[in-house]
Amino acid sequence: MPNKRSGGGLSPTQQAAKFLGVSVLAGAVLAGIALPAVGALGLAAKGSVESFDELPATMKTPPLSQRTTILDADGGQIATVYSRDRTVVPLKDISPYMQKAIVAIEDSRFYQHGAVDLKGVLRALNKNAQTGGVSEGASTLTQQYVKNVFVEEAGNDPTKVAQATQQTIGRKIRELKYAIQVEEELGKKKILENYLNITFFGQQAYGVEAAAQRYFSTSAKDLDLEQAALLAGIVQSPSRYDPVNDETEATKRRNTVLQRMAAVGDISRAQAADAMKAPLGLKVSKPKNGCITAVKGAGFFCDYVREVFLTDPVFGKTREKRAKIWNQGGLTIRTTMDPQAQRAAQRSIKEHVYKSDEVATAVSLVQPGTGKILAMGQSRPYGVDIKEGETTLNLSVDDDMGGGMGYQPGSTFKPIVAAAALEDGMPANKVYSSPYQMAYPSPVSACDGKRWVNDPNKPAKLENENSSEVGPYDMREATAKSVNTYYVQMISDIGICPVTTMAKKMGVVRADGDKMPQVPSIALGTQEMSPLTMANAYATFAARGMHCTPVAIESVSRRVGDKTSSLEVPKSTCSRAMSENTADTINALLKGVVEDGTGTKAGLGSRPSAGKTGTTDERYAAWFVGYTPNMAGAVWVGDPAHKRKMSGITIGGRSYGKVFGGEVPGPIWRDMMSGALEGKPVENFNTVHIPDSKPRDRGDGDGDGGGGRDDGGNGDDDGFIGGLVGGNNNGGGGGEPFPTPSFSIPEGFFRGQSNGGGNGNGGRFG
Repeated sequence: MPNKRSGGGLSPTQQAAKFLGVSVLAGAVLAGIALPAVGALGLAAKGSVESFDELPATMKTPPLSQRTTILDADGGQIATVYSRDRTVVPLKDISPYMQKAIVAIEDSRFYQHGAVDLKGVLRALNKNAQTGGVSEGASTLTQQYVKNVFVEEAGNDPTKVAQATQQTIGRKIRELKYAIQVEEELGKKKILENYLNITFFGQQAYGVEAAAQRYFSTSAKDLDLEQAALLAGIVQSPSRYDPVNDETEATKRRNTVLQRMAAVGDISRAQAADAMKAPLGLKVSKPKNGCITAVKGAGFFCDYVREVFLTDPVFGKTREKRAKIWNQGGLTIRTTMDPQAQRAAQRSIKEHVYKSDEVATAVSLVQPGTGKILAMGQSRPYGVDIKEGETTLNLSVDDDMGGGMGYQPGSTFKPIVAAAALEDGMPANKVYSSPYQMAYPSPVSACDGKRWVNDPNKPAKLENENSSEVGPYDMREATAKSVNTYYVQMISDIGICPVTTMAKKMGVVRADGDKMPQVPSIALGTQEMSPLTMANAYATFAARGMHCTPVAIESVSRRVGDKTSSLEVPKSTCSRAMSENTADTINALLKGVVEDGTGTKAGLGSRPSAGKTGTTDERYAAWFVGYTPNMAGAVWVGDPAHKRKMSGITIGGRSYGKVFGGEVPGPIWRDMMSGALEGKPVENFNTVHIPDSKPRDRGDGDGDGGGGRDDGGNGDDDGFIGGLVGGNNNGGGGGEPFPTPSFSIPEGFFRGQSNGGGNGNGGRFG
């Protein structure tokens, strides 16, 4: 019984009068008769009629939120996500026992009365007057359905939910009016079907199908008598009668339902007695929701799909509208994920990098010419249990898509510089002096008529990995051995603007969304990128110069009620980033990297492949980005927090003195690609002949890959040396001196942005 407030509140008689006023009003509306306005009761009724008439004529019925299913490219299920776990089923697919049980316990006169049960009203009024409270309601099943519609419309907004369930005269009036409308428009069977699909059964289960799966791991159509009685009993108070947490209370409630079914003649008393002796027979399926349910290690890809849906205007003009569609669910989303490629990626990750390692790896695979994302994964498992090493940070994508700030790609950026130079007319056998050590050439032309100028007082310098690496070098050998000084001379020759323009055409952007700086150090990969960005950029080379924006969704169908429709989905936009001849030349250069350069450990044997290694300053990150004519992939290895240098480290159970791009990422890429391409046609590149410049003989370096090096030069991109002049000067201020090879970057160094008046020059990015 509710507590009474001294000196305030309604007395039992007043409560009864209020209850009677609304109930008689309902009867009056149904019967179309006028009530005498006598006393307080009459006045209450009169005010209620005015409120009744002011309500809209038609109840707004939102589509029921349902689970969404995410599929791979072959139609296999990746994950199920939902705001409310619900699968709508027609009445014919709901057990007759369930239909009878819910009617017996909630509204046994359902088929005899209209929207309001006047006998029930009088019975409840009598009992409530005797108890001095409101111990028994008189809502019909139709009224309950209407209330559930209000709750469904409120969604997950706690304020709206409270308004939809508050015990007020106004809400009751609204409920009554719409119950009348529903009775007239839908009929009893449809109301019962809708009620069983909308109501909450506890344990995150909305609707009888989800409840049958949750408690008994069966379908609604196969519920037996005991199971149906248990579910029907839960509805009144899902927390109190929760069979998972309180079997005793749930059993009592189930038996009450069975007794009621016998009393109204739905089953015999003998059937009820036998059923009451039976155990609950639970076979609970734990609630699973969201990308945590993803199979094949595709939790991060699943999360990326969700981000695409919530951010792409094709699904709605505003994020609020897109979120509403997502939360309502009922979607079947077929994605671009290739299950074979995804399995291969996860298998390779697991073999080479353990989830408990100090560093992590992230990989992405893209189909050249279409932009389709074929696989995405990382060594840190998807989830929220930090103690288990889980994370929801997607290391493969940009910040605005659920990722981090990215990672400096090192020498994997150099082919973009080469492409810009070739497009600018540079011959493929161009030779530069490429000394072991040099100052950055100055000035260097930039965009908008500006120039980058080295600081004459503290000139920025760089060097190659080993003192034996002394030019001259041509483009082929400099690319195979990843010679820093060659590529800095190249960008200084053609200018910075053609390189940043080429990067933009290839979809290469900073992971944090900032603009690419106009500094020559970008040639050494100083700007943070995501693995997906790099994989998709190299897919441009594989597609002979055609760049296609990445896509993750093939199709989306949406079910609302019993109707299914197709939604428009984002399309890849393809455009020419470079000529076929330029792309074919890059293919020839990067084939040399895996054949006899720094990437030999990434080679695919008889299957033609091309790629580039990259290792950043102080070995905070190592990369291999490569491709075949039909698949491109990027592998990054490093500490996401940018604290652990990869020297004297154990990764995947193996010890490494120094980690190079060809040493750890290369084999990950090799095994991933081998599995992803197994059984697929072997395709050849279109390549061009690069004339031999006949450079003088030199000994090989000692970098990874057996034929060269993958690390070189020193630099500091946290401070600034040199700057842009001409136009608006964005640089030229002070900064830290260029570091010597023994320089250690402070632990707080994360990004290649200037902290003082410009952008620095990077370094040791091989």
